[in-house]
Amino acid sequence: MSTFTTRPEIRGTFGVVTSTHWIATAVGMSILEKGGNAFDAAAATGFVLQVVEPHLNGPGGDLPVILHDATSGKMEVICGQAPAPAGATIEHYRREGLSLIPGDGLLATVIPGAFDGWMLMLRDHGKLPLRDVLEPAIHYARNGHPMLARVSATIAGLADFFEKEWPTSHATWCPGGKAPATDELFCNPALADTWERLLREAETKSGREAQIEAARDCFYRGFIAEEIAAFVEKTEAMDASGTRHKGVLTADDLANWRATTEPPLTYDYHEWTVAKTGPWGQGPVLLQALALLKGTAIGEVDPVGADFVHLVAEAMKLAYADREAYYSDPAFTDVPMEHLLSDAYNAGRRALIGESASFDLRPGIVPGHEAQVQKAMQVIEGLGTSATGVYEPTMAHLSEKRGDTVHIDVIDRWGNMVSATPSGGWLQSSPIIPALGFCLNSRAQMFLLEEGLPTSLAPGKRPRTTLTPSLALKNGVPTLAFGTPGGDQQDQWQLSLFLRLAHHDLNLQQAIDQPLFHTTHFPASFYPRQRQPGHIMVEESFGKPVLDALRARGHALDVAPAWSIGRLTAARRDPNGLLRAAATPRLMQAYAAGR
Repeated sequence: MSTFTTRPEIRGTFGVVTSTHWIATAVGMSILEKGGNAFDAAAATGFVLQVVEPHLNGPGGDLPVILHDATSGKMEVICGQAPAPAGATIEHYRREGLSLIPGDGLLATVIPGAFDGWMLMLRDHGKLPLRDVLEPAIHYARNGHPMLARVSATIAGLADFFEKEWPTSHATWCPGGKAPATDELFCNPALADTWERLLREAETKSGREAQIEAARDCFYRGFIAEEIAAFVEKTEAMDASGTRHKGVLTADDLANWRATTEPPLTYDYHEWTVAKTGPWGQGPVLLQALALLKGTAIGEVDPVGADFVHLVAEAMKLAYADREAYYSDPAFTDVPMEHLLSDAYNAGRRALIGESASFDLRPGIVPGHEAQVQKAMQVIEGLGTSATGVYEPTMAHLSEKRGDTVHIDVIDRWGNMVSATPSGGWLQSSPIIPALGFCLNSRAQMFLLEEGLPTSLAPGKRPRTTLTPSLALKNGVPTLAFGTPGGDQQDQWQLSLFLRLAHHDLNLQQAIDQPLFHTTHFPASFYPRQRQPGHIMVEESFGKPVLDALRARGHALDVAPAWSIGRLTAARRDPNGLLRAAATPRLMQAYAAGR
């Protein structure tokens, strides 16, 4: 097993920040240097990512956070995943001539949740004034940032569509009528103006918490909400269905929603405890996979060998099959998570992992849910299969036009920890709202337009998001924050990382640099919702013997170039207070910093 690393593991005792863009990471460290804590740093990093990675997230997007507050000793989830608008009914979408919710446009929009999620975290856990947190994002929006090659290519690929169908986006992303070149300084003055006005209005209040509450009101009940509602009401936008539609989001939807907090869902795996969101996100699939793998030899096999890939892929096929049958907003659906994580259930499911690759989608049957599972399988059959890539990750071998996600991990000198996975509202989602400089999200595409399913569209219901940050405790002590962009692949790449750390003497960078893989065996969460039975995409760096052994087991291999899968980042705190951080070299954007 190679211990070669592309870059050093970052180590120190003051603080560490790691994210999917070097500028955002540097901003996070600057906040720690100012005396801010991990919560201030994570939020500042997140707002900068909206500016420098606009093809992956934006102010109109969504946000789950898992955090550990060292002062209170509490771990909690902040749910910045907002629900469907009141007008988002199956009947309405069917009347619009749709059988699937498009992957873009205004009908794909749910209430934007990221801003309120960040504000809730800052109010309850941060230290610095809101201006300190927002000013770095304002700087890069006003004065410019070097355009990433992938953002340039994304805009260039959409320029004709923007000019014809989304003119406000064309005006924003193609200043002077052309897509910005790689490394060209790119500005978004309208977004800078939006945040400056929000700060001015917030600072009419006295005190840090009052200003944060005023900022929340500006976004959801003030001038930002007014601009969003007016734009949606008057705009009929072309979307992936090939026709134009108006959205259903209203000012009342925005005004009546708040981000919430809840305890994380956890699972004990040997000396570790892994914390994830509830089943309104896909995070529990990682816990289910651990429950399946706990009774196997996963800890004894080569972590870059064929046995490892086979066991992890087969466990993920089973866990994701259960995602399709059961996961949903628990406020709307009875999700039997206790049963799905139980020893007895997983003993039976584990027996399904054979020596050969499975090609069938096999959800388990929980008593009382038989009809629900049967209905889900009928709908999945109707979605069909694909022989090509059907997922959403930012990988070089897939379309530059797909959106995706960013990720942030921060640990400060006091032991506060944040793992956050902002997404949505990317520049491909929907037309720019010109007065604000940002667009809305397309998270409603996770819903299905069929009654009686866990993921059936309903007003006020959270879509089953793919966004899935992670925290882990070792021997009961909060130790590890990690995550990645990548849609449905997020928990697959995170599972490989966690297993390599849990069972092998690797540092963070060594574990991140090892070859990655994932399966698209189950239905995608993204339009057009298809699947590739038996498929595994693997980096060629596993080597020919491993690839041949996987083919011999029947896996339908799709071999990707080395260094092309996944965008993992991770941060760790040792019992003696040593802090560590690492970031993937893949795509040459993510960086860790610390001292």
